[in-house]
Amino acid sequence: MNKALLVTWITSLIATLGSLYFSEFLHYTPCTLCWYQRILMYPLTLLLGIAFYYGDRKVYKYVLPISIVGMLISAYHYSLQKIPVLQKFEMCTSGIPCSGEYINALGFITIPFLAFIAFSMITIMMFVLKKNH
Repeated sequence: MNKALLVTWITSLIATLGSLYFSEFLHYTPCTLCWYQRILMYPLTLLLGIAFYYGDRKVYKYVLPISIVGMLISAYHYSLQKIPVLQKFEMCTSGIPCSGEYINALGFITIPFLAFIAFSMITIMMFVLKKNH
């Protein structure tokens, strides 16, 4: 099961480095929901890296709650971008709007979509670890 830990750690590492690339190199200013997703993803990189190093297969106990919350926030954020009626309920009232799209590859791949994929992959792998523990 060390492969599952490696996959989840690499997934969180790519997500963390990707978000830093968007903000530090492309100078995209993160919105409020982007910050919430970062607050949840960045510690996962550290926790999953340590779990992989030590072979801690019980890591799901403290990673699952974080990854599920991150998945829900990124799903809501993506919905704000793609479902116009939801923009009435947008929580980002100052600064960068959460419904804004810095990227929109293939008409559906946005930054919150990428975060949702990363959180989902981590969540799925944590359930695999839990099942096999």
